[in-house]
Amino acid sequence: MNLTISGHHLELTPAIREYVQSKLARIKRHFDNVIDVSVILSVDKLTEKEKRQKAEINVHIKGKDLHAESIAHDLYAAIDALIDKLDRPGHQAQGQVAGTSLHGQAPA
Repeated sequence: MNLTISGHHLELTPAIREYVQSKLARIKRHFDNVIDVSVILSVDKLTEKEKRQKAEINVHIKGKDLHAESIAHDLYAAIDALIDKLDRPGHQAQGQVAGTSLHGQAPA
């Protein structure tokens, strides 16, 4: 499995990389033929004091592509929500058509 973790507007620390890798172990149990995984972590500055943390994942599995994203006020919470989306039993069936995506929003 080829894994790419990238960050936009933030510095990826070894702790964040390890956290993402440990969480990805959960999706490996559902998908046998994972070819490529791309994780993009980003921070968007909404106002001077408010920032939005976003985690996106693209998983290329033999025969299908999955995409999910999650937005939260904490990067670790966004990563957790992202992996939870992929870990749902229904996501396997939904992702069978290329281009299927699940989008999350931060609670208001």
